[in-house]
Amino acid sequence: MKVLIVESNENVGGLWQRHLERLGFDVTMARGQTDAIHALRSGETNIIVMDVMLDEGSAFAVSDFASYRYPDTKVIFVTNTTFFSDGSIFQHAPNACAFLQVETPPEDLAAMVEHYGKAG
Repeated sequence: MKVLIVESNENVGGLWQRHLERLGFDVTMARGQTDAIHALRSGETNIIVMDVMLDEGSAFAVSDFASYRYPDTKVIFVTNTTFFSDGSIFQHAPNACAFLQVETPPEDLAAMVEHYGKAG
């Protein structure tokens, strides 16, 4: 399964990437919108794990591009803020399948990646 992680914080993204790769996932890392769009243009991704608040670009632009390019690809959004804690993220991004706090244990994130990645 191909996973695209879009996370500006290298420590957080690297932790997720290493954990998912140990479980056998094919993981690509992007630090912002430009890298994420490039990765999506390079090939299909089964699921995207993406921080809502990117340092470069917009998570919603990446989500929209993924929805256009690969309609079945789902997005697991993560955040360290209270933005969208009311669940409105699902109204803004139709391909959103989950919304997690950045502190979610990597094994829980991996279970969600496996579940939603196969569903797509």
